[in-house]
Amino acid sequence: MLARSLAILLVVALLLLDAGAPVLADGLIQELKFGVLDHDVPGLWSGFRAEPNSVDINLEALLSPSLLFLGGTLRPAIGGTINTAGATSHGYIDARWQYETPSGIFFGLGIGGAIHDGQLKLVDWDQKALGSRLLFHIPVEVGYRFDAHNSLSAYFEHTSNGYTVSPNEGLDRLGIRYGYRF
Repeated sequence: MLARSLAILLVVALLLLDAGAPVLADGLIQELKFGVLDHDVPGLWSGFRAEPNSVDINLEALLSPSLLFLGGTLRPAIGGTINTAGATSHGYIDARWQYETPSGIFFGLGIGGAIHDGQLKLVDWDQKALGSRLLFHIPVEVGYRFDAHNSLSAYFEHTSNGYTVSPNEGLDRLGIRYGYRF
């Protein structure tokens, strides 16, 4: 499962890069982000760790269509977080609001939906029971933009079904991301 997920992520990244000239020249992709996250961090929103202590790889594209909103910018984001140990991975699409200061510090907050490959009901005690294949995806990001292109940030994402069904154990991931703005 991990090999298949990583292969899909690699193919998507290569397609984005291969299509880079027309896609980036036309401005469809505003920024690409790559991160390394701690999987199922205990003591945060979801409260406890059930899945293996492991590393997640996150890849995300912030798209260019945008609206000015509350002093920041609201735009679509599409991405995925792949677990390197075969635990729960997911793909997501969000509405992402980002506020940037003149000093380079930025703050982002989003809400969207995610589709995951984990278990729905408790079968394997080494994975969380997420209750539904479709989950809410809530990301929070704080970072620093070094120049017009490069940024580094702390990134948190929570996925759960929001108590729409039972069970609702949820997953929290926390880590760092590098961003490249075109």
